Amino acid sequence: MSGRVLITAGASGVGRAMAEAFDAAGEQVWVADVNPKALSDCPAHWRRSEANVADENAVATLFQDIEAEWGGLDTLCANAGIAGPTASVEDVALDEWRMCLAVNLEGAFLCAKHAAPILKRQGSGAVVITSSTAGQYGYPNRAPYAAAKWGMIGLAKTLAMELGAHGVRCNVICPGSVEGPRMEGVLQREADAKGMTRDQVYEGYASGTSMGRFVEGHDIANMAVFLASDAARLVSGQVIAVDGHTVNPDPKV
Repeated sequence: MSGRVLITAGASGVGRAMAEAFDAAGEQVWVADVNPKALSDCPAHWRRSEANVADENAVATLFQDIEAEWGGLDTLCANAGIAGPTASVEDVALDEWRMCLAVNLEGAFLCAKHAAPILKRQGSGAVVITSSTAGQYGYPNRAPYAAAKWGMIGLAKTLAMELGAHGVRCNVICPGSVEGPRMEGVLQREADAKGMTRDQVYEGYASGTSMGRFVEGHDIANMAVFLASDAARLVSGQVIAVDGHTVNPDPKV
């Protein structure tokens, strides 16, 4: 039997790239997403659920459905996240802060909470959490996002300790700047806040890496497939950046 993989925010962006990569590797794919249109555009042979990871009832129902249909789970890719506001800390509204942490950090926690009993019972499995290089370095004017992504690393380290004795591994991928619609929104908001053009901000982000470029969804997806595979059977509790090597997380442009 092929592996059974759940990917949150799996209908578009990095999550969609993960789903396609696991599918290509012969795994059974289940995608959860808040966007019904994106879900409807997914391949018919993928299982699909509309679910908000910040809602525990929705998450609990999702895992109940997975157990009922699959009888278990081999890999959880806790990938759902939002960019949050771009503003100095004194200008961040509390509801914006809470929403960013709810989707990013609490969403990962809720998925791990409901996946853990399944994985422990079967004595095997992998959890892959998508954090960010912002969770390693921080980033100015992105306090909610950076705080949430740092918290996700702490969550993953703890999961690796709690679940390791049950044969379950947990690792973190920290993408750098990823080409795509979400990053385009970040670039434009930062450009507006700084009185710059989108291209100037883009070049600033890219110049902060040794390789001078953004990463793409399939770069993150390939790492997720590796971390879920037997090739990484003793890799756990690790934080792996896929970012073109960040050398300056706050380049001045």
